[in-house]
Amino acid sequence: MSSDDGFLVQARDAVLSFGQTPALQGANLSARAGEILAVTGPSGSGKSTLLHCLAGILVPDSGEIWYDGRRIDTQGEPERSTMRRDHFGFVFQFGQLVPELTAEENVALPLLLAKSRRASALAEARSWFGRLGLDGLEGRRSGELSGGQAQRVALARALVSRPKVLFADEPTGALDSLTGEHVMDLLVASAREEGTTVVLVTHEPRVAAYANREVIVRDGKVTPLFVERLTS
Repeated sequence: MSSDDGFLVQARDAVLSFGQTPALQGANLSARAGEILAVTGPSGSGKSTLLHCLAGILVPDSGEIWYDGRRIDTQGEPERSTMRRDHFGFVFQFGQLVPELTAEENVALPLLLAKSRRASALAEARSWFGRLGLDGLEGRRSGELSGGQAQRVALARALVSRPKVLFADEPTGALDSLTGEHVMDLLVASAREEGTTVVLVTHEPRVAAYANREVIVRDGKVTPLFVERLTS
């Protein structure tokens, strides 16, 4: 049994509880290669838990998680960790930059962890600064960056290794509306340029509107919205 044709990532009947508290109750979700999929729903609905299962960070109690034709919930943590390093990128609400590193070192970090040479990793990292409007900030640390600048550095770090899937969990949640729109414009443009699949968790309709397709998570179950937006 394999993943359905055309889908790069899939959750099938995923069930997960934290102690006695159910988080996912038979969740089903699929994203095609190159698709930007918004996962929406109220706080505590299970949408971030579902993203973490799709990314191999959490393992469901039952059900199946598939990536690129392989079932990953049955793999061990070392295999899933390697998969995350080599195939996935992550952007979280607060950026989670390493404060001791400069901006360019933060961006280069996935390449350095993959054992790229430092000089080539930093050169590749620097190439993203112009693309994301960060020229001149390469040597700054996170405490010297605005919220929008830090989140764009986090976006560059997520995309520098050209992942097949970008998981974005409330990427604009800590930003004002104008800065959030700028970050989303850059995220969507970069993902489409690279052909990256994006699974975007948000509770904000204006952020979900950037996606090709939207699903709603309520009480650990997924309901599709039958409005598919054109890719531009």
